[in-house]
Amino acid sequence: MGIVAGLDSSPDFTRIVVCDTDTGAVLRQGYAPHPVEAPDGGRPSDVDPQAWLLSLGEAAGGGLLEGVQAIGVSSQQNALIPLDAQGNTVRPAMVGGDKRAQVAAADLVDALGGREAWAQAVGCVPQAAQPVTKLRWLAKSEPENALRTAVLLQAHDWLVWQLLGRPVRRTTDRGGASGTGYWSAATGSYRPDLIELALGHQAMLPEVIGPSDAAGTTPEGLLISAGTGETMAAAFGLGIGLGDAVVSLGASGSVMAVHPEALADQSGMITSLADATGMHLPVVTTLNAVRTLRGTAELLGLPDLESLSDLAMKSTPGAHGLVLLPYLEGERTPNLPHTAGTLAGLRRESMKPEHLARASFEGMLCGLADALDVLRGRGVEVRRVFLLGAAAELPAVQASAPSLFGAQVVVPQPADYAAIGAARQAAWALGVSQGTLDPRTPPSWQGAAAQVLEPGEELAVGQAVRQQFTSVREQTHPGAFNS
Repeated sequence: MGIVAGLDSSPDFTRIVVCDTDTGAVLRQGYAPHPVEAPDGGRPSDVDPQAWLLSLGEAAGGGLLEGVQAIGVSSQQNALIPLDAQGNTVRPAMVGGDKRAQVAAADLVDALGGREAWAQAVGCVPQAAQPVTKLRWLAKSEPENALRTAVLLQAHDWLVWQLLGRPVRRTTDRGGASGTGYWSAATGSYRPDLIELALGHQAMLPEVIGPSDAAGTTPEGLLISAGTGETMAAAFGLGIGLGDAVVSLGASGSVMAVHPEALADQSGMITSLADATGMHLPVVTTLNAVRTLRGTAELLGLPDLESLSDLAMKSTPGAHGLVLLPYLEGERTPNLPHTAGTLAGLRRESMKPEHLARASFEGMLCGLADALDVLRGRGVEVRRVFLLGAAAELPAVQASAPSLFGAQVVVPQPADYAAIGAARQAAWALGVSQGTLDPRTPPSWQGAAAQVLEPGEELAVGQAVRQQFTSVREQTHPGAFNS
């Protein structure tokens, strides 16, 4: 038995798991928040990356890494660290969904000739959060810092580089590179012309290494694997493969699935990412998921989502004809940025709190089912759906999701899947370096403990509810998925 560690540096904290290389069993774990404060109490747009190292050190305290042979790093995506020619930070890291860059995103789309040109070039259309868009913002808003920028790293690249003692060689992986907006998952290569388009000049980029490659060895002799982004690490930690999709229920929602090839989508609904195994990970995002439930709970005067779920379960599938199009923040899937939500089917018998509660759950899940169908429509096979997020535990979600998604639904027990995925990657790189694992086949770890839900006899009912939703959507927003 060997021992490896996976660390996940999320936007708010560092979490470390230490795992058995053979089974993936978690032996011990550590946690520490980042020492970062935002002026308004929310998440800052600029962060000194040293904060990530400080929380890493705290999380690893107390001998947590004793006996560890290899470390994998997962980190928040879309965090860009511009370095000067000496390897020092030019400015704080630009992190998260940086709203400052919204104008820059539109500028970039136009500068290359439109959405289709970007989709063909790198498999995605620039969004405000992406590194390529942050570069455009930097060039326009902080031109002196842009001129000093000589090297571009993302969060996990920078952390790996620091753990290795800041060597001359800097590395990244396919997963992390695929989210930058200047690397193509389809061709497996950078697009330096897009960096010049955004930043105004070229910059050095980390070498993209393979999923089972080692980035290097620390001065203390620890092997460091390639690392990857949080999304890819979580998928790897869950153990998803072909035929699997993951639906994440946050305030907004996302749907991703493993696919053997990159997907270019000129509509911009699909972001073509790479995964941590050598496959591809197309992602479709919705702006409205749990925010729909919270808004409905507030409207009905309910204290929490559990109460909303209990109320919804007093209704029946279809909510007596009540349909909620949950586009409360506009929507990305379909592309309706300036629309609002719609409540349809109001009749005297449907005007009851329990039916509105049910319609909110069905509306949220039908919106996510639409996102699943975007992937299915491009040939992505979906036989099983992993449902993530605290809302996945709600009875009203579990009662409806299998029949609305038209697939088996798996609700994994809560765990640090991104950190576990990073540890699994470390075990893979370690095994390859020792000659005990195939570089094309990751270690077989125990799958996530989970509750499995089948559509069963409710499938026809669920599909009728979806048809009801689709009819209202088409009446309200004709051809929304064709625009």
